[in-house]
Amino acid sequence: MINQHSTTTLWRPTGPEELDLVRELNWRAWPPRLPAQPIFYPVLNEDYAVRIARDWNVKHDGAGYVTRFEVDSEFLSRYPVRQAGGETILELWVPAEELDEFNEHIVGAIEVVHEFR
Repeated sequence: MINQHSTTTLWRPTGPEELDLVRELNWRAWPPRLPAQPIFYPVLNEDYAVRIARDWNVKHDGAGYVTRFEVDSEFLSRYPVRQAGGETILELWVPAEELDEFNEHIVGAIEVVHEFR
């Protein structure tokens, strides 16, 4: 019998530098956080990710990207959903020290679904 876990789709708005690091990791993991970044926060809906990539990343980095990826749902249950503003502004907060374990639960590749300049 094949044991297949259900997955949850997450999005991550990112700038060009972080995207280059994801590329170097063969689209399978997120890079370690910088000292000033104690939390990795993927978001739960595409619209919110688009707004951050388009309105913040472009202004600060010259380009913004929205990535989409799947993570084992059972593993994600340890992270409560955080409402960061309006009712559709939902995030997970993954402590930086747990990112390696988080990456181990990514199913498939991280893919770019939107690009803004």
